[in-house]
Amino acid sequence: MSEIIEPFRIKAVEPIGFTTREERAAILREAHWNPFRIDADKVLIDLLTDSGTSAMSAAQWGALMLGDESYAGSKSFRRFEEAVRGIWGLKHVIPTHQGRAAEKILCSLTCGPGKAIPNNNHFDTTRANVEFTGAVALDLVVDEAKDFDSPYPFKGNVDVAKLESVLEAERRGESHPLAGAAGFSVPFGMVTVTNNTGGGQPVSMENLRQVSQTLRRYGKPLIVDSCRFAENAWFIKQRELGYADKTPREIAREMFSYADGATMSLKKDGFGNIGGFLALNDDALAEQARNVLILTEGFTTYGGLAGRDLEALAVGLGEALDERYLEYRHATIRYLA
Repeated sequence: MSEIIEPFRIKAVEPIGFTTREERAAILREAHWNPFRIDADKVLIDLLTDSGTSAMSAAQWGALMLGDESYAGSKSFRRFEEAVRGIWGLKHVIPTHQGRAAEKILCSLTCGPGKAIPNNNHFDTTRANVEFTGAVALDLVVDEAKDFDSPYPFKGNVDVAKLESVLEAERRGESHPLAGAAGFSVPFGMVTVTNNTGGGQPVSMENLRQVSQTLRRYGKPLIVDSCRFAENAWFIKQRELGYADKTPREIAREMFSYADGATMSLKKDGFGNIGGFLALNDDALAEQARNVLILTEGFTTYGGLAGRDLEALAVGLGEALDERYLEYRHATIRYLA
């Protein structure tokens, strides 16, 4: 795309405020130089995060009116469940109010002292949820990720040799310089797509395949942190041999065919202002997760979300895979870079 033309029509606008240099200096002093204490309406350009700040489409706004707020058996949940299964292909879909809640449930059931969780790079809330249990969060991203001058196209990849060294040390009952003392265990492995902590760098399909095969050889499940799955699918389409003619949805389906579970913040590639989920194939673990969900989030068919939110998210997941949108998003990034 040589020119950046938005593939959408803007139907509503919100006025924004401007401040003078003197006003900004006063605002910073009043906030004790902590940007998190500044009121959002005083910030002209907010680069903190795109999480939860997406504008919703006309179709999403329309879907809000279909919200079924029934406590149990909500039709909105069924539509949400169908949308998630249509992309991830996982058996159990457990809604949460956002991604960190899915991480909290997963880690509370599987992590603990003496355990280690390998990942390319753990996102900050993922790391916090792992370490809160006493487990060790292992970052095993490829060395190219730390070389800003490297043209390597998939700097989010897991170093498979390092992963295997951890799993082999566990199998032998030996200590590992990253994972800890002898006797540590690995309940599951993770891959974050895209690698948020590592600059949003993508993970290749071949790397996902190799990580999955390595983990399964040692009897370990793969959990994919899927927050920017659509972007990762687009990078694969653009950069990996054999995927140029595949749609982002087809690529996403293959990505998740290597997974045994997933966590997701739908405030990113779900185009939602709130929402997340935990998806699993393991029946027993899913049953435990639902029990924790009821204690902390809500019933299993809403998980702390309103029915209207579930409806909007179901639509947003499909829209996130739209090729014209993904092309536009990446073209704007290239333009700014």
